Amino acid sequence: MNYKQYFEDALAAGRNIIGIEPDTIVAVLNDVAASAIANTTHLLQENQKDLDRMDPSDPKYDRLKLTEARIKDIAKDMVNVASLPNPLGHILSEKEMPNGLHISKISVPLGVVGVIYEARPNVTFDVFALCFKTGNVSVLKGGSDAEYSNKAIIALIHDVLSNHGVNKNVAVLLPPEREATEALFNAIGYIDVLIPRGSQALIDRVRQQSKVPVIETGAGIVHTYFDETADLQKGADIIFNAKTRRVSVCNALDCLIIHSSRLSDLPQLAIPLVDKEVEIYADPQAYAALLGRYPSVLLHQAEAEHFGTEFLSYKMSVKTVPGFREAMDHIAQYSSKHSEAIITENEVNAVEFLNKVDAAAVYVNASTAFTDGAQFGLGAEIGISTQKLHARGPMGLQELTSYKWLVKGNGQVRNP
Repeated sequence: MNYKQYFEDALAAGRNIIGIEPDTIVAVLNDVAASAIANTTHLLQENQKDLDRMDPSDPKYDRLKLTEARIKDIAKDMVNVASLPNPLGHILSEKEMPNGLHISKISVPLGVVGVIYEARPNVTFDVFALCFKTGNVSVLKGGSDAEYSNKAIIALIHDVLSNHGVNKNVAVLLPPEREATEALFNAIGYIDVLIPRGSQALIDRVRQQSKVPVIETGAGIVHTYFDETADLQKGADIIFNAKTRRVSVCNALDCLIIHSSRLSDLPQLAIPLVDKEVEIYADPQAYAALLGRYPSVLLHQAEAEHFGTEFLSYKMSVKTVPGFREAMDHIAQYSSKHSEAIITENEVNAVEFLNKVDAAAVYVNASTAFTDGAQFGLGAEIGISTQKLHARGPMGLQELTSYKWLVKGNGQVRNP
């Protein structure tokens, strides 16, 4: 198959996308949102074809699944993106040089943005909305697990674009086969940046094999530290929400760290998890504290591999520490630098945690489930960057821009 044609079409569309009127961009996004709602039945039917091919016990099943409520949320996020200020053309800095040159720095699109993702059909909507709003072309490479869902979504998007006279190649969906992935990795000169969304294995593969610049997103090995001054009710609520709200997403809790002086409170922190049948892998001290007070079928003794694991399921490890320093050390050793939290009433510990924990999002007395573009007021997200170059944390409109320098003169030449 000639994958090069997909990239050439995207590149050509990128030369014209900057000229699209802002009002047209807003209208397209609102119409795509409305069309998603109007075509909910069709989207769910196509999504079911994908679901029928996947084992429901697979952690990716929940990510793959669309529901009427989720489609409404997707549409709401798209409308939010449409309503946000356009981040392009902003003067980031300007100055007049002694030689009379006027130099300014303005925000511009990244260009052609490739996104490779697994069983997450919502990403097709999110990436299109964010890229289109920021004058970027999106080249999408979904996994074969979501083939029917993604095809239905991109067809819907293309219909709306055509209705507004916009080149449909501002959003390109590559075929699901692996060969398309290899072509994407080697699309030098066509793709400006490649963003993977998915498992650690996917992210590692993209980082190792792509010849196109990569922004890493995704893998979340998430900790919450319940310290010696923590409020019990706050802790129980936060831990339950962070672990069980949606277990298949990257901001879900993987490891509860607890101060040894609070082990007597561990059963109360854990009991709400029973309703969701959360399996706990506890170190010896935590295991002893839970033995006989947490269902034995759900309680296991932790092995080394249970720490530093992104479970993406109803599983969680528990680590006991003697103090704040040891909690910080454990996080430093196992964190994927995504989201980390502390539950504490000690202001000194709270401030030190915020200042010293190296992660994209750091919390005090709140659930890590909030690490999300929409929750951060970004409208939606193209991913959660865990690196430090260019962007970090939820990537919204601002993070999909770069900048260029504009230099205006009146005949100036540089001396030898």
